[in-house]
Amino acid sequence: MTNVLFDGLLGKMDPEREFARKPDGVFYRYKDVLDVSARIANVLNDAGVTPGDRVAVQVPKSIEAIMLYLACVRSGAVFLPLNTAYTVSEIEYFLEDATPTLFVCDPDRYGDYETLTAKLGIRLETLGVWTSHDESAGTLADAGLEASTEFQTVPRSKDDLAAILYTSGTTGRSKGAMLSHENLLSNAQVLKDYWQFTSDDVLLHALPIFHTHGLFVATNVVLISGASQVFLPGFSADAVIQHLPQCSVMMGVPTFYTRLLDDDRFDQALTRHMRLFISGSAPLLAETHVEFEKRTGHRILERYGMTETNMNTSNPYEGERRAGTVGFPLPETEIRIVNEETGAPVAAGKIGMIEVRGPNVFSGYWQMPEKTKEEFRDDGFFITGDIGLFDEDGYIQIIGRSKDLVISGGYNIYPKEIELILDEQDGVLESAVIGVPHPDFGEGVVGILVPQSGGDIDLDAIGENFQDKLARFKQPKKMIVVDELPRNTMGKVRKNVLRETYANLFQE
Repeated sequence: MTNVLFDGLLGKMDPEREFARKPDGVFYRYKDVLDVSARIANVLNDAGVTPGDRVAVQVPKSIEAIMLYLACVRSGAVFLPLNTAYTVSEIEYFLEDATPTLFVCDPDRYGDYETLTAKLGIRLETLGVWTSHDESAGTLADAGLEASTEFQTVPRSKDDLAAILYTSGTTGRSKGAMLSHENLLSNAQVLKDYWQFTSDDVLLHALPIFHTHGLFVATNVVLISGASQVFLPGFSADAVIQHLPQCSVMMGVPTFYTRLLDDDRFDQALTRHMRLFISGSAPLLAETHVEFEKRTGHRILERYGMTETNMNTSNPYEGERRAGTVGFPLPETEIRIVNEETGAPVAAGKIGMIEVRGPNVFSGYWQMPEKTKEEFRDDGFFITGDIGLFDEDGYIQIIGRSKDLVISGGYNIYPKEIELILDEQDGVLESAVIGVPHPDFGEGVVGILVPQSGGDIDLDAIGENFQDKLARFKQPKKMIVVDELPRNTMGKVRKNVLRETYANLFQE
């Protein structure tokens, strides 16, 4: 019996091929991946971690953190990455819920967690960014330097858990999505083939690695294709522009691309070696598509995924990459759009709930069987909570989250429809539409607008422009101009924060 994920990701690698390179020139070959992940797997064993145990991790982005992920996989443990921005009180919830055997944190935060982990009976270790043999990169790294490079990878089946990722928790408490070896491996294989990754590719990696996008999409696709990556600690336009000429692929969120477009150095000459730019985690504005193609000659490939499902759809690698859509269902993934109330499929062009079924879809929420049951149909389709439609050519458009639906005066209003019009108005860079309590209508539509750099927004003119484009009940009852929209680490607009901020707007 094999270890489905570890053997599947690394089964065909070239030991001498470079796996990842840091900006300072330090790099790992694939043989180093095998050696270092074995060292850390031995340390995990010594720390009492057994197959099926959870290992919770809140550490800075580093290649060594990727080695910890792989060490967990090959030792049979369940990897549980946590956002580096979480506070001690937030971390306490995850540790109490997941009951990990081991918690690994940033060495600089050891003091923050020492009392908490002692209270919960969880072993505490640290892992930072390794710079040299003369400096400690945390207790886990130090122990790894002394450990053996020999490790017998623990057999795990396709249904065994490989990871738990907690959802963002914008409504209710955060839920732990349980992802199996098959969930992660099948998706990596499909993306490798669909996006035509080979061992000749070099990925520019500027994403965080506590999230599906940077960890399971970017890293797993690199591993399974035997490719390489330039591993940046985070996004900065300077660093991306410096390293882009050595790369062939970049994965990013929309804010990466808008910031690059704000830099005059980002042009066609700089991107001539690139074969693919991919965007996800948040919607990409149509104007960004247009400006990016005009500037570079490349058309960004947009795709759609979730914490619970990995990637579900993608615009085609070969063929039309249609702005405002997330393309087609990926091979082996089934998608249907249904009436929310009846569950019956709706016709093309009609808005409904997006449901997904396939080997990429998670098995359920950690220790929440009732919630899991609620989110799955009897035939195995997962109810995503996303609202969308198939256009006449089969491309999928994401309209928004069902929880963002505004019900005003008894009418259902989809914010995306209004946002598309707001985004077209003079002086508007981007917008977000929300519903907040209203004494007469239940909810009132509010438009939050961000101005273009150095521009002004004429709210009266925008109000007049709405008259012929939207039914009166859909038109914002108020519009507010702000410097920027609140976003999470992956660039998604935090509409729950906006709703809280303006909850009393119509009560005054």
